[in-house]
Formats: sequence, C-alpha cells, structure tokens
Amino acid sequence: MHGELDTAVKKTIRRQQLREMVPLADSTIYEMEQRGEFPRRFALTPRCVVWDLGEVQAWLAARRSKPIARAAGPDVKQRRARPVKEPDRAPRSASRAG
Repeated sequence: MHGELDTAVKKTIRRQQLREMVPLADSTIYEMEQRGEFPRRFALTPRCVVWDLGEVQAWLAARRSKPIARAAGPDVKQRRARPVKEPDRAPRSASRAG
C-alpha cells in the first residue's frame, strides 16, 4: 500500500449530511478547514466533495470534551453609528439652565 493510504476511509458524508451534524455556515466551515481546525473535505469527482464521517465525529467529540470559551462581546464604544455615552457623565437637567 501507499504511505498516504494508511488510514482507511470507512464512510463519507456530503454537504447536506454535514450541515445536519454541524450547524455552522459553509463559510465558517471553509475558514476552519483552511486554518486546520476542521476536517478537510476531499473531492470524489470534480463536482462532488465529501468529508470523512469518522473525522467529523472525532472533531465533534473533541469539541464536546473540551468546551471553548465564549467570544468577548464587541466594544460598543468604538462604533461610529449610535455611539455609547459614558455612564459617569451626569445627565442634563432643566435645573441647570437658570
């Protein structure tokens, strides 16, 4: 056998089956594949790509066993539209005018 065929692919899944298992957007999955954070797809034909079911299941099991910290919220003070005012400033009142 060839060196690259050490691991046998037992079952493959297509995009629709992957979507049912992993509810992430196609673009998110693609970006994660490019960074090496998700199992890579491979082409069966020029128009058919598949994922190794065992690799996807192993990825899901790893995610479940090691929770990922939630992303930090956006810094709303940096927005350009509807900027957030500092809470320590006293609101203007009618009593100041006078």
